[in-house]
Amino acid sequence: MIRHTFSFLQGIGDVSEQRLWREGIRCWDDFLNTPSLSWIAPAQKRLYDETLQAAALHLAAHDADFFRHLLKPRDHWRLFPEMREYAVALDIETNGAGVRQGGYVTVVGLYDGFDYQALVRGSTLSARRLAQELKGYSYVITFFGTVFDLPFLRESLGVSYTGLHFDLCFAARRVGMKGGLKTLERRFGMVREEAVQGLDGFDAVLLWRAAQQGDDEALRLLVAYNRCDTVSLFQLAEVLYEQLRQRTGFDRLAGARMPVAVS
Repeated sequence: MIRHTFSFLQGIGDVSEQRLWREGIRCWDDFLNTPSLSWIAPAQKRLYDETLQAAALHLAAHDADFFRHLLKPRDHWRLFPEMREYAVALDIETNGAGVRQGGYVTVVGLYDGFDYQALVRGSTLSARRLAQELKGYSYVITFFGTVFDLPFLRESLGVSYTGLHFDLCFAARRVGMKGGLKTLERRFGMVREEAVQGLDGFDAVLLWRAAQQGDDEALRLLVAYNRCDTVSLFQLAEVLYEQLRQRTGFDRLAGARMPVAVS
């Protein structure tokens, strides 16, 4: 979708972007190969061309930092297919308290679409280890992570993530879907492994407490619960990407193939 995106150009909003699509300018190359447009001043067209040429080069280099500055956070989803190879789904569990009330992270789950790993407090979880792991990715997928997971990691461990971020909670709201992660899983027929079906965040807190008392099975279940959360994020990202793409109207408008209005 990113190659069909023009809304990051100064002065081009959703309406103008849709106009370009209707007029047959469906991608950056179409825009660059169109000498002029009646409703865009020549000087502005040249500036747009320069920005699109730079974007194409940075996209080929998978330069996430360039697009982090170019795109609004709400549009980071548009890069998902191109950044899937460099993406990780992240989900945390905590002891149930806020950071200022003694809250801390118990498990950080990371899933890259193939492999899952759990960083567990008192064992594999440390600020240094987590920061090092996150350096290996340039695109993070969370559910409500903008408000909870990422601020909690920053405040409790001092680990910050400022790269591209696909927050599925707000993506779902944009396409009219409400509810938490498990509600959306049920909506799309995603089934968790039997051992953790029905568990929620409060259960995760209780499992951690039991694990602290030496219950190895409780820790195993906690990690399994987190794994299901994290794997679901990657699956749901695929679904919501398509939902968001449909919402833009691109596929419908690009098919109109109206003549380009040249000057």
